[in-house]
Amino acid sequence: MMWGDRKSFATVALGVVVALGAPACATTQSAATASAPASVSARGISPERLMPRLRALAHDSMEGRGAGTPGGARGRAYLERELRAMGVTPAGASYQVPVRVRARPGADSLGANVVARIPGRRRGGPVLVLSAHHDHLGVRGDSIYNGADDDASGSVALLALAERFVAEPLEHDVIFAWFEAEESGMLGSRAFVDAPPVPRERIALNVNLDMVSRHEGGGTLWVAGTSHYPSLKPVAESVVGQAAIPIRFGHDTPSERRSDDWTGSSDHAPFHRAGIPFLYLGVEDHPDYHRPGDDADKVDPAFYSATVSWTERLVRALDAQLEALHAQRPVKAP
Repeated sequence: MMWGDRKSFATVALGVVVALGAPACATTQSAATASAPASVSARGISPERLMPRLRALAHDSMEGRGAGTPGGARGRAYLERELRAMGVTPAGASYQVPVRVRARPGADSLGANVVARIPGRRRGGPVLVLSAHHDHLGVRGDSIYNGADDDASGSVALLALAERFVAEPLEHDVIFAWFEAEESGMLGSRAFVDAPPVPRERIALNVNLDMVSRHEGGGTLWVAGTSHYPSLKPVAESVVGQAAIPIRFGHDTPSERRSDDWTGSSDHAPFHRAGIPFLYLGVEDHPDYHRPGDDADKVDPAFYSATVSWTERLVRALDAQLEALHAQRPVKAP
C-alpha cells in the first residue's frame, strides 16, 4: 500500500520511518458480518498452501523487494518459478513486462510486472484481472522492510488462486498481474492499464488484493469499490455468508476523510481512472504498516486462509455474472 494513502501517514528521513497517526475508521461504512475467524470449509485454501510461500517472499533474502533492486528481481523470479511449476502461462511473450521505475542521469532503472493468464471455459469475451503488488520498501538504513502483509500477502494469495483456477477453471479468462512499484506511485499498474495484454474494452473488472493477512483492525476484511460500482455489491453480498471472517463494505466514498477513502490508495486506482470497475480487498492498518516489523511471523494463518478462501468464492461469483457486469461497464478513452 502506498505511503500516505491509508490511515497511517508516514515520513522517511535518513532511512528512519516515523508513523504519524491513525484516525479512527469512518462511521458511514456499511457492514455484512459473518462469523468470527474460525475454521474454513474443506474447499477453502489452507494455511499450508499459503504460509511457506509467504515466508519465502517476505524473507530477508528478498531485501524488501524494493522496486528496481536486486531483491525485487529475486521476488519476481520467485513468482515466475511458482507459475511455471503450476503450468500457468504468461499473458504475453514472457512473464515479466518491463516497467520504468525511476529515471537517473544517463540511465533508466527498470523493474517489471509479472503477468500470467489462465484461460476460461469460454474463449473470448470479458476478462477478469486479479492483481497485487510484489514490491515493498526495500532496505532503509540498517532495516529490511519485508512487507509480509504489504503486499507479499496479496501476491501469495494470487498464487494460491491461480492453483485453484488451474484445477477448476473459471468460465472466463483471468489475467493475474503482480505489479511493480506500487509503493512509488502505482507505476506498474499504470503501465498495465496503458498497455494491457488484451484490448482494454475486454477487461470487465479488476479485483485488487493489498494487505489481506492481518486483523488487528477488528478481524475484518474490507471490500471497497461498491460505492462507485453498485452493480458489484449484490454479487459480493451473495457470498458473504460463505466467509469465515467478518466482511464489511466501505472505505470508498468522498464523504470520508481522505485517509479513510481507499479509492486511490492502491493498484485498483488506475483501473478506476480508466473507467474499469474494481473491488479492492484489504485490512485496516496495523502497528507494522510500512515498518520493518511487517514480517511473516506476525500473520495469523487462520485469518489469512479465510481471506483468500473467501476471495476465491467472490471471484467465482463475479465470473458467473461477468457477461452482465461487463455490459454495464463504462468505457473511458485512454
